[in-house]
Amino acid sequence: MMYKRLNYPYLIKKIMALVLLSVIYFHVNAQPNTTFSHEESNQAVRDLSGMKWRFKMMLPGEGIKKGLNKLPSEDIETLVWNNAKVPGDVYTDLWKAGVIDDPYFGRNSVRAQWVQQYEWWYTLQFDVKKKIDNEVVDIVFEGVDYGCEVWLNGHYLGKHEGAFSKFSFNVNEYLRIHPWDGQKGRNMLVVKLDTPPQVNAFVAGKKAPWFGDYTRDITPIGIWRPVKMVRTGKMRFKDVYANNTINKDGSADVSLELSVENTTAKAKEMTFTASLEGKNFKMREIKVEFNKTIQPGSHKIIKNIHVKNAKLWWPWDLGDQNLYKAKITLKEGDVNNDVNETVFGIREVTSKWNPGFKKDVDVTFPRSTYINGKFHFIRSACWGGPPDIFTGRTSPAEYKKLIRLAKEMNMNNIRIFGWHPPEIPEFYQYCDEMGMTVWQDMIPLGTGNIPTEEENLAEIFNEGVKVIKERRNHPSLIMMEGGEEMMFRTRDPQFGRKFLERLGDSLQAYANLPYVPDSPMIDPVAQEAGFKPKEAVHALRYFYDMGKWLHEDWYQTNCDGYPIVPEFAITSVPNVESLKKFIPEKEMWPPGLSWGHHWADLTRLRMQNWDVFGSEMKGSLEEFVNATQDAQGIIFQNGIEHFRRDKPSLSGIALCHFITYCPDMKWGIVDNYQQPKNSYYFVQKAYQPLLVNFEFKKRRWSTKEPFVGNIWVINDYYKEYTDCSIKFEIKNDAGVLLSSKNFDVAKIAENSAKSFFPIEEKVLKSVKEKFYVTLELTDKKGKVISKNDYFFLIGDQKAATKKFNEWGEERIKRENTYGRYGSYYHFFKEFTEEDGEKYDSDMQTPKAIGF
Repeated sequence: MMYKRLNYPYLIKKIMALVLLSVIYFHVNAQPNTTFSHEESNQAVRDLSGMKWRFKMMLPGEGIKKGLNKLPSEDIETLVWNNAKVPGDVYTDLWKAGVIDDPYFGRNSVRAQWVQQYEWWYTLQFDVKKKIDNEVVDIVFEGVDYGCEVWLNGHYLGKHEGAFSKFSFNVNEYLRIHPWDGQKGRNMLVVKLDTPPQVNAFVAGKKAPWFGDYTRDITPIGIWRPVKMVRTGKMRFKDVYANNTINKDGSADVSLELSVENTTAKAKEMTFTASLEGKNFKMREIKVEFNKTIQPGSHKIIKNIHVKNAKLWWPWDLGDQNLYKAKITLKEGDVNNDVNETVFGIREVTSKWNPGFKKDVDVTFPRSTYINGKFHFIRSACWGGPPDIFTGRTSPAEYKKLIRLAKEMNMNNIRIFGWHPPEIPEFYQYCDEMGMTVWQDMIPLGTGNIPTEEENLAEIFNEGVKVIKERRNHPSLIMMEGGEEMMFRTRDPQFGRKFLERLGDSLQAYANLPYVPDSPMIDPVAQEAGFKPKEAVHALRYFYDMGKWLHEDWYQTNCDGYPIVPEFAITSVPNVESLKKFIPEKEMWPPGLSWGHHWADLTRLRMQNWDVFGSEMKGSLEEFVNATQDAQGIIFQNGIEHFRRDKPSLSGIALCHFITYCPDMKWGIVDNYQQPKNSYYFVQKAYQPLLVNFEFKKRRWSTKEPFVGNIWVINDYYKEYTDCSIKFEIKNDAGVLLSSKNFDVAKIAENSAKSFFPIEEKVLKSVKEKFYVTLELTDKKGKVISKNDYFFLIGDQKAATKKFNEWGEERIKRENTYGRYGSYYHFFKEFTEEDGEKYDSDMQTPKAIGF
């Protein structure tokens, strides 16, 4: 057989040329990890987030001395550093790498405190194959906690401080680019995370407080939001705000406020094309086009788009969640320089004075919120998040689940209060889509101590402005607040008030939303600053002053007469299956040291159980845990219903909290593992938008007295119900029916709270310990539209109060002797050395007193 001799050098050249062309085509037209936001646009966003980052620790100041900032781009040295994830955090990366034990388990967090004493160096190697062609390329950091410095290929880009504000660096000069040679096109991005702050007052408003009733002095640090490489033309959008107003004829005007940057030295004639379409509903696209000459530098351009039949955005219990999408392109000749897509809702938020309160006598601010002219009674809980203080342990999927759980619990609002950070974009997106409104302390000011220098105050104001600008297009955001218990601690009341008012001016310059300076503003310091005596009430004293009142006496005598309740706090223990994830087995039951470390106030939990059940419920771990959750739920239910009966004089309630950002035994209704506690279902009942409920003055009754109260119906819907009926029943311990009555209700008015029927039943003589009340509201077709239930105790209310008071005095004496609130050593005799007990060996497993 004859073989034709092949010209191998020629073939190899042809193959290499084809490979090169295909590589160039692939990376120009379909770069990995790159998404194009608009056809024919020069904008491309390459997400640099993910699992390809590496990190290592260095003593403060040593990283630069050792040259980590000048690591060669082609080098493979960082491949043996520890793996890291962005977005994420240092602690989670260390835990996954086996450097530290899980900080959540037992008391491991104490052993992880050394992490805060080091600087952490993160690196990412990435290739760039597409050349820069009349483009601007930035590396954008969406959030770094807290301070950092950045290098690219050994070139210093700059530094940044502030956990919540985005920042970026232009990298046109420093990018290494090659279409196919990986060595020549390889880039080394280096980020040095400074040691985290240790005094919150110095960084107030720019970093979330890392202390409080959650963790034990462990300061978060990390690249907690995505890092991206963004390409645009030399004309680009810096910000787009879809401001809007609603007209009386049902139309709306969408005022697109376009912040545009001309990065060249010459004026440019640009064509703007803007379109509106429905994101989750069908509509005919509205499109406008206009020309504008843009001088060098940054400029704001406003373009109004008229929408004839506006589809409004509403909270879920008031209407539909209509969302619009605005697409704006920026074109020079035939080339699109940039594109922006913004999702927004058309809605109007206003505030009004609560009935029964005198302006500048009782209150300084209106506290009733109206959405599109309708009263929005706020059924809320303090978010208590993020879902995890170590952001590397959470994901957007968890956010979606938690917001869905909040809605299913009949909340219509989430409050982000001043101990916790502003949230990620997905949080607001899911709230927009699910019809959950957001009441937010825009930046975390959970302290009264802030810098006094004007330069430092300006940084706080700037951080607040950046936070509101990033979130203001979300229709779910309806209320801004400045501080949280800030006036409690401020050294100078007048300075504190002036600061909060200046912050409000800064925020409202960028978003037309109601603003309140602080919460609750009824403390002595706030009063000295000139706030009024009925501004708001934090319903916390039952817990903190445990033993002073039985819970139903407390909220009737100490929480009435306020327009809003920004915090209502009761504590409980997570489910047993959740406890096993963070409490060592030998400390599980009776409660050991790790319970106290995770903020279980063991005395108050026992007292709370006794208040609700007439027993401490300590027969087993399961009994105790379930009882704490039921007690939390019952106190919440009874308090919520009491407050809601004051509608419209009272306009909102926020429980404390919905979740907490680490495993603890404190405020959350849903635990850190996204497991609802029993209390969830009690709140779900009490937060029914249409709620049949029973008003009572006490929970302990004598068998010789009549059982009395009143049947109420609260309606938060803008819907009238006619020809309804209510079934009222009482049963004894054995489930025997003692009384059953039916009542006809001619009309339940929309947006109302009304007492309908008094109850006086002499049926308790056969009850031994408990009796049960159920209510059922049916519409004219016989459909059940609201259900509710309660249980009561047989006992002496006065005698129970006396016993509770004495127990409270014992609690205070013990805390004053062995350690006040926050210290858990006083729960363990081995630590207080009572009765000769001592802690002298790791072989010991101290058990809490009282168990």
